[in-house]
Amino acid sequence: MHNTQHISNDLVYVGASDRRLALFENVYPIPRGVSYNSYLLLDEKTVLFDTCDASVASQFFENVEFALGGRPLDYMVVHHMEPDHAATLQDLLLRHPEATVVTTAKAAQMVEQFFGHKPERLQAVKEGDTLAVGSHTLCFTMAPMVHWPEVMMTYDTTSKTLFSADAFGTFGALSGNLFADQMDFEHEWLADARRYYINIVGKYGVQVQNVLKKAATLDIQTICPLHGPVWRENLGWFIGKHDVWSKYEPEDKAIVIIYASIYGNTEAAAMRLGTLLGERGVKGLKAYDASHTHASKLVAECFRASHVVLASSTYNNGIFTPMENLLADLKAHAWQKRTVALIENGSWAPQSGKLMRAELEQMKDIAIVGDALTLKSSMQPTQDEQLAALADQIVASL
Repeated sequence: MHNTQHISNDLVYVGASDRRLALFENVYPIPRGVSYNSYLLLDEKTVLFDTCDASVASQFFENVEFALGGRPLDYMVVHHMEPDHAATLQDLLLRHPEATVVTTAKAAQMVEQFFGHKPERLQAVKEGDTLAVGSHTLCFTMAPMVHWPEVMMTYDTTSKTLFSADAFGTFGALSGNLFADQMDFEHEWLADARRYYINIVGKYGVQVQNVLKKAATLDIQTICPLHGPVWRENLGWFIGKHDVWSKYEPEDKAIVIIYASIYGNTEAAAMRLGTLLGERGVKGLKAYDASHTHASKLVAECFRASHVVLASSTYNNGIFTPMENLLADLKAHAWQKRTVALIENGSWAPQSGKLMRAELEQMKDIAIVGDALTLKSSMQPTQDEQLAALADQIVASL
């Protein structure tokens, strides 16, 4: 049974959602599923923008054939060759050998890498090239490293629609509402959008800024991403989020506490600090156990907040593994421009504070509040005053 939806009179959504997949890219948990978006333009010529993941291939092909209504497929635009968007490209071309693939030269190379041969009908495009398909004219713009080197976007100058590839996407399956303005996006979707961007694209802030500068020169009325809802209202708010994220600036003036505790003593000190901060009027505190919270959420929260408290036990004379992994993840995602406070613990040779500081010093513009609070086995009653002093320093830096 087909399941299509009109975005406009001549633009049809032909994508599908997957709620069975547990890990996106086999690493990021997606308890709310994910959508694989594809769009079909029905003008004098027909244009399909991207295919989809193999997991939803059956629904996708049914949607495409229904929307075409017996018409040939003239153009197949490939914005991004990652398999969640291009795994079904070869099957599509077997069904529609008449279609001309429109993509970048680098993407054409990747088609051959994935499928063993290039399409018979291929039109490689570069920055500023256009394609007239009737009443619509498509303009192609390059978006390298957002988040693969072959990526491009398409701007429909007629409908003022941006087909944005992975940019402006989010985790989460669609449930019948296709448009962001039909949802409580800020409260129900923003955390997934942030986690999606930070973990998948966040390393490439400079490249995202370049794309945003291009976008600022266009009159964009609709954004059609490859994951998540379509945007036709309040575009400036969502684009603004990406501007903040890609500049590595804090989204919220807030404090996040992340602890890596073996037997609970480091956790107890971290939570006591949270209480002291709350007593000093700090609102919106968030605390996470690094051993039980997926790193993708921790990284996203570290990007969201202006201040982060990292509390870790010493383990094998190093940083306890969950915290060590988090710091490696933050470094890999170019985390910067934050204020950090440290708590360390160790029964005979506390080392984690010194080692966490060394990792943070390799990152850009990280301000460390005071000295690390050192615990030996557990927090002693006499240390409450030290913890209170640390809370005062953190509040003063807000």
